[in-house]
Amino acid sequence: MKPLRNYLLAAALATLAMVLITTAMTEHAFYRDLFHDRFALAITVAAVLLTAASLVLLTTLDRGRSTAMIRLDWFLPALRRIAPGNSPSHTFPGRLLRRWIPARFQSDRLKKKRGWIRKSLRKLGVSWLATPVRRVVQSVCLVTFVLLFFYVCWPYSARPLPPGSVSHGWSLRSVDQQSGEFVLTQGSSHSASPSDWEINSGTTLFVVDDRIATQATATESVTAIGQFVVTEREGKQIRLTPSEAATPAMLDAFLSGSGSFQLAQHDLQAWPSHYADNLSAKEFIPAESFLLIDPLVSLSTAVASRSWIASLVSAAAILIVCILIPRGFCGYLCPLGTTIDLFDWAITRRTTRFNVADDGWWVHIKYYLLAGTLIAAVFGVLVSGVVSAIPVITRAMLFIGDPLHSGVTRGWHLVPRIGVGQFVSIGLFIAVLSLGFLRPRFWCKYVCPSGAVFSLGNLFRVTERKVESSCIHCNKCVEICPFDAIKPDFTTRTSDCTMCQSCGGVCPTHAIKFVERWNVVELKVDNDPPTNETPLGRRGFLSLAAGSTAAAVGGIGLASVTKAWGANLDDPDSPRLVRPPGSVPEQSFLEMCIRCGECFKACPNNVLQPEGFQQGLEGLWTPMVVADWAGCESSCNACGQVCPTGAIRPLVIEEKKAARMGLAIVNESTCLPFAGTAACDLCVQECDAAGYHAIEFTQVGTELDEAGQPVEGTGYLAPVVLDDKCVGCGLCQTRCYAINVKAEGLLSRSAIIIEAGEGKEDRLHEGSYIALREQAKRRTPNAMEIDVVSTVPPTPSPNANSIDESTEDPFGMESADTDADPFGLSD
Repeated sequence: MKPLRNYLLAAALATLAMVLITTAMTEHAFYRDLFHDRFALAITVAAVLLTAASLVLLTTLDRGRSTAMIRLDWFLPALRRIAPGNSPSHTFPGRLLRRWIPARFQSDRLKKKRGWIRKSLRKLGVSWLATPVRRVVQSVCLVTFVLLFFYVCWPYSARPLPPGSVSHGWSLRSVDQQSGEFVLTQGSSHSASPSDWEINSGTTLFVVDDRIATQATATESVTAIGQFVVTEREGKQIRLTPSEAATPAMLDAFLSGSGSFQLAQHDLQAWPSHYADNLSAKEFIPAESFLLIDPLVSLSTAVASRSWIASLVSAAAILIVCILIPRGFCGYLCPLGTTIDLFDWAITRRTTRFNVADDGWWVHIKYYLLAGTLIAAVFGVLVSGVVSAIPVITRAMLFIGDPLHSGVTRGWHLVPRIGVGQFVSIGLFIAVLSLGFLRPRFWCKYVCPSGAVFSLGNLFRVTERKVESSCIHCNKCVEICPFDAIKPDFTTRTSDCTMCQSCGGVCPTHAIKFVERWNVVELKVDNDPPTNETPLGRRGFLSLAAGSTAAAVGGIGLASVTKAWGANLDDPDSPRLVRPPGSVPEQSFLEMCIRCGECFKACPNNVLQPEGFQQGLEGLWTPMVVADWAGCESSCNACGQVCPTGAIRPLVIEEKKAARMGLAIVNESTCLPFAGTAACDLCVQECDAAGYHAIEFTQVGTELDEAGQPVEGTGYLAPVVLDDKCVGCGLCQTRCYAINVKAEGLLSRSAIIIEAGEGKEDRLHEGSYIALREQAKRRTPNAMEIDVVSTVPPTPSPNANSIDESTEDPFGMESADTDADPFGLSD
């Protein structure tokens, strides 16, 4: 009956999984953006069901085992002698391994003699010998976490994209009015096409006027006539179809141009996207993966911001997995837990003088800390970043490991100064590790609120640890358990068990099994020996009442103190910090930023640095732009890509370039040209090189003669910021500070400063920044009128001879003199 029952159950689970996958894939194909989160959750549930079906089948293939529907045994059983003819392995995977692994590496169970594998694992430690699978998984997860932080988020391996190939010497032969195709031919003096770029049918390319390309300076962008698709190629003749509908301006550019055109492989006006592409290429899995699967991060953020957080899906997925492997995150995946294990092995195990009992008031701290964290979140204060497992270790890697990483590989002069906030975070991490002096892995057992979420999730577990009647009360399982999950009668505290299976590996009688929770076959008698525990546990009812009260009072008190010493956004005089591009509105930002520090590591040149106490406790460790140190690279969108909660939106590079972080303000009293001190064009150079062209020169200080005419040789070119083009990247401020302040000592602070605040930045929860800028331009088409005469000639345009309806004088009275009266009514 057992095989038939299990086969039917496995088939039912697999069928349900396939139905989920089929439904999700169909839905995802039609509603990709709308149902992306639901798709991920459905796939997770299907994966868990398929895993459960596989486990049911493997359990059915066991030999000589007690009846079980699901059996999770991946520990290495204690070596004991067997009778000749008996199978040394009960499980199907175990039998396969014994068949594949050479005999000299295996143990001789007839003589109870250890093999090479057991001897090697024993040298690593008892826990490695008991559960090598768990230790390997822990090691892989820790290495993966380190790689994601120090390699994937390391932006300095990025290189600009190559400009692509360009084919020269093409001229327009004809235009097919019916099909809209442009026919171009190439002169005989030019090769058919570059060897590294074959122009064939279906190739996408850009057409550029030769005159525009050759006259453009190094800092000027080159505008293509348009994007085209090759429909036919015959030798030196080519037929092109516009990727979008042909416009009169496009035809005008062809007919009124120089007559010679270039075919470019890439858009010559496109900015390099080397930082964005570099991150995408290195992300074998998302850099923020471990932050996404910490459920307290997502849950508290959603509560504090009162909004849906996409990472809730990842949190739900790991909780669903933990239904099958209870608290598996804590036992296998958490890099902080593995780091604590290493610290305990290296340091805290060497002294026991500070050890405390395992039945004190502290054993339920994690639940009270979880309650306090969620209560604070209800009042809009996010403190989970201070106590959640993954943010704690991520910040530690940032504030301890990243300065060493950058200093050794790039130079110590490129490491920003460490502030008070960083020292607070480092102290917190050291305190977490030092708790190991009280008991090994004290943080994981009793304090971690992320672990408390999984402990509550254990209420819905499918599998659990069971002890059979062959138990001899040797106490070895209690001694090795890293989570204090075994009662004095050797049964299980199910809320604390992480299925690490260390106890199963040291049990000399093989009395421990990991099976479905309703399995009651051959179990030992409970409360033998007596545990003296109440239904609330040996921790006691009074500690529960006192802890709950402390959690409520602490959560409300912390929220009150944080708000009292907070950002005070209603006060117009409170500091307005420049946030990363794509940041949500400030109040929501403070409620959604988990203070993990992932964005700092991914940011090139440390543009983003952690806030100290500029906004009190509320803004501690949140990212702010420090433009005196560096500016925001135009080809980088990494901060939004690695943010786990959406406090910084994951913008594509085109959207990021249109998102205003702030506005550059020129201090005319200190700016060298405005003050008449010296000529300076640093900010203009930097802005043009970045591709924004948001700063123009204006002639100031020009002396007039008696006739009112400008005196030749007088005056300076001074910078003026174009509000509708400036995105507040801070590159101009960086250059001015580096040269005029630090290098030359001409100024005490930068003469151009990036400021944030009302009207100076774009902070959206959703929507397009490009569309927002276009709407602003349509509302105020002449918003940037300046009553000065620019001495910089305009950049030639490929549409120079066409009529631009957006700037044309509607009355046909436009004068070459910008100060002239267009209606001729002046005196």
